[in-house]
Amino acid sequence: MTTVDFDHTATGHELPHALCLAHAAKLAYADEDAARAQAAEWGFDRFRFFEADFAPPFALDHTQAYVMASDDMVIAAFRGTEPAQIMDWLSDAKAPMVAHSSGKGMVHWGFDTALEAIYPRMLAAIEEMRDNDQTLWFTGHSLGGALAMLAAARIRLADPELLADGVYTFGQPRTCDRELAAAYDGALRGRTHRFVNNNDVVPQVPPPPLYSHVAEERYFDADGRLRSEKPGLLGGLADKAKGYALDAAAFHPDADGITDHFMDAYIACLQKAGR
Repeated sequence: MTTVDFDHTATGHELPHALCLAHAAKLAYADEDAARAQAAEWGFDRFRFFEADFAPPFALDHTQAYVMASDDMVIAAFRGTEPAQIMDWLSDAKAPMVAHSSGKGMVHWGFDTALEAIYPRMLAAIEEMRDNDQTLWFTGHSLGGALAMLAAARIRLADPELLADGVYTFGQPRTCDRELAAAYDGALRGRTHRFVNNNDVVPQVPPPPLYSHVAEERYFDADGRLRSEKPGLLGGLADKAKGYALDAAAFHPDADGITDHFMDAYIACLQKAGR
């Protein structure tokens, strides 16, 4: 069993902390009892679990997240979804964009609805548990990464006094238009770490230029090496081709794209990068 040792006094970006937050993102897939028990083992003595159903015109209809706190740190983590399911959702032609609550740009309607299903309770839990000026962190994988980014944006743009110390997402899809992405980057630049694993298909959707990513991508290449950004066009094509070749299951391009999306693949890359 992998030992996860949180440094509750961490304040900035370091790979050991990124690995811990990756495990926190994975824990969001667990049921409430298992997640609560694991949080306690990690030294978080306060825990709140959230589930909510909603009714978009897509396959997804459920949001799951938790907030855990110690005397030094508060973490909000959001659950993702299966790659095939989120691809069906994100490629659905009925997916509209709506105005963001901040008035700064547009956001994917489904993501906004999924977050809203738990946001008031999650925010109340953060404000209640953050009673000692603890650091505040958001994390999530896949759909959970989108919700982590949007939750951090909504909190910061609505309340300039409540600023996340870090937002760590893994395999996050695009969530918003350029205006909202720019507003987010202006508010949280230097605090966001958006990890993308080689050919992971989910960060490639929904497509640009209508949808945009927020900045500060951290890219794992085909060899699992961590780069601050993707290589250029020719180098990127070569790296993608190498990723397909290295994946024995890649009988067609989508196979490697889904394999690279798994949360365990991100954890393995972070473990390798930290050696």
